Amino acid sequence: MTDFLSTYGFLIVTMLQAGLLGLSLYFPLQAGQLSLASPGFYALGGYVAAILLTNPAFAGLRDTLGNAMFPLTWLAAAVLAGLLGLLVGVPALRLRGIYLALATIAFVEILRVVSLNLTFTGGAVGIFGIPQAFGFQDRWQYVFIFGPLLILTLLFARQLERSRVGRALRAIREDELAADAMGVPPTQYKVLAFVIGAVLAGIVGAMSAPFLNTWNAKQGTFDASIATLAFVLIGGSRNIWGPVVGGALLTAVPEVLRFLADWRLVINGLVLVVASLYLPQGIVGALERLGRPRPPQRPTPVKPAEVTP
Repeated sequence: MTDFLSTYGFLIVTMLQAGLLGLSLYFPLQAGQLSLASPGFYALGGYVAAILLTNPAFAGLRDTLGNAMFPLTWLAAAVLAGLLGLLVGVPALRLRGIYLALATIAFVEILRVVSLNLTFTGGAVGIFGIPQAFGFQDRWQYVFIFGPLLILTLLFARQLERSRVGRALRAIREDELAADAMGVPPTQYKVLAFVIGAVLAGIVGAMSAPFLNTWNAKQGTFDASIATLAFVLIGGSRNIWGPVVGGALLTAVPEVLRFLADWRLVINGLVLVVASLYLPQGIVGALERLGRPRPPQRPTPVKPAEVTP
């Protein structure tokens, strides 16, 4: 068991991380908002953790708190990501569809360029030597951090869907004008969903910085935005399990097929194309349809026989 975890522990944790990032994109999609900003908040959370854990200015705080410093970085990342999400979300969420996607991609690129030109973020080189969380010796031990966060996020998402807020988000997704006419304020709920996704992405970033031991501007890029969107679309955007399944699958396939060298990337691309063409509601959506009983068919009415005079 120890050998298995030592070999595949990094991959397992990365799959959990991908599922969480997919869920951070799932929340805005609940309100019908195609936001690609999650990698930006993910990078922000990682920088917050990296700076707090390595910068000499916080050495006294680290000595005083010890291992409690790691939860503090999660909290700080969540607060900063939430505040930035609120500042960005209020003006950006007045846009819709592809225009919102372009605006959030621009936001990710702005954060990337800013982090490349700041000294306390390490510039293009980034921040190295980030201490391991809670003194972990092996990467697989991060399952004890990412696993509980994934479970809590799924429980929160389930309760959110069943609540008044979840019903309002679905109403906005299906028909924003009708929801507004029924007294549901679209902007308020869209910003709420956007901020929830931002907070989750920030926490995941703060947990990932010690896991990766280094952090730089490559963590939040346009490529990362497209990859995160693929997690949701391939897994399914109408079910909380969709981003988890999609993230795990698209993370595992290239690693499992590593023996095929460059051909593994071709196969990974084929998976994306086939799933997009034949599974428009994602893998989880297809499984739901298979498990759903078929409605009874009405008997074909018998045509009365014609009487020949």
